[in-house]
Amino acid sequence: MKNTRRDFLRAAAAAGVCVVSCRFPAKVAGGLKELRFGMCADVHKDIMHDADERLGAYLECMTKKDAHFVVQMGDFCQPKKANDSFRAVWQSWEGDQYNVVGNHDMDGGFSREDFRQYLGMEKGYYTYLEQGYRFIVLDGNDRHENAPGGYPRHVGKEQRAWLTETLSSTTEPVVVLVHQSLQNASGVDNGVEVRAILEAANETAGWGRVLACFSGHHHLDDLVEVNGIPYIQVNSMSYYWVGGSKKHESYPTEVHAEHPWIQYTSPYADPLWAFVTIDPKGELRIEGVRSRWVGPSPAELGYEEGKDEQGITPNVAARNVRLQMKESG
Repeated sequence: MKNTRRDFLRAAAAAGVCVVSCRFPAKVAGGLKELRFGMCADVHKDIMHDADERLGAYLECMTKKDAHFVVQMGDFCQPKKANDSFRAVWQSWEGDQYNVVGNHDMDGGFSREDFRQYLGMEKGYYTYLEQGYRFIVLDGNDRHENAPGGYPRHVGKEQRAWLTETLSSTTEPVVVLVHQSLQNASGVDNGVEVRAILEAANETAGWGRVLACFSGHHHLDDLVEVNGIPYIQVNSMSYYWVGGSKKHESYPTEVHAEHPWIQYTSPYADPLWAFVTIDPKGELRIEGVRSRWVGPSPAELGYEEGKDEQGITPNVAARNVRLQMKESG
């Protein structure tokens, strides 16, 4: 049975909170305002039977929370006419909204350009300002010359040069958004190189200017700090992928007949998302959603968690991470 938007919103009340405490330099803090935004990842319209309802529940919750903007972190949908109604749900948001390109957005023979045009994106990597904070969106779908087969997962030379220039020519606190993690070994394949650019920006500024880096892609709920920067993986809105050897039916047979890819997943009963607040007094709060598995969990199916798969859960969980970001000297 398909969940309703009301069911989804009721589940969102069980939210966790992650707190990152920081201290902005006085010369920076004066230009900052409280910022509230919503973030979802890996909706996978082309797999999930109830993707429209999940996305609608997310936007309705963000409206109630008075979010300044919303963002989707990739693996959203294939850019085809059959998904126009789903796109219409997304574009019903009346405020600012931003998009990140995911690798599965190019499934079905589509290109990055096709996906960007479908959602009205000029480029796959770009920057924007909200309430005094600089957001940098990266496109982790470049392919380098010696890349192996499979999906590309690289931040190319031109994009890295742009990132370096953007950081060196601006001074605001920074939040980075990218589909594939810069920290997970199965994420961006030159994550170390990109992280070094972010760390150099902190060193130049003399304080922890890069507040956080958010990603999706891995369908995990995880946070790892690397050299003072928290790398936060936002769980999929919809499911964890368990693959062909663990295929099973979690929903009624008629749902699987129309949406056969769901049998390779362990779905979440409720859509997951994150609601982020950045307080100019020096606090970053992440509210999440706690849900449950539909059908057997990956563990119950005998799925063995790999070393890069920490955080398999039907939740965006509560966390407590405390950082002090002070000017040096």
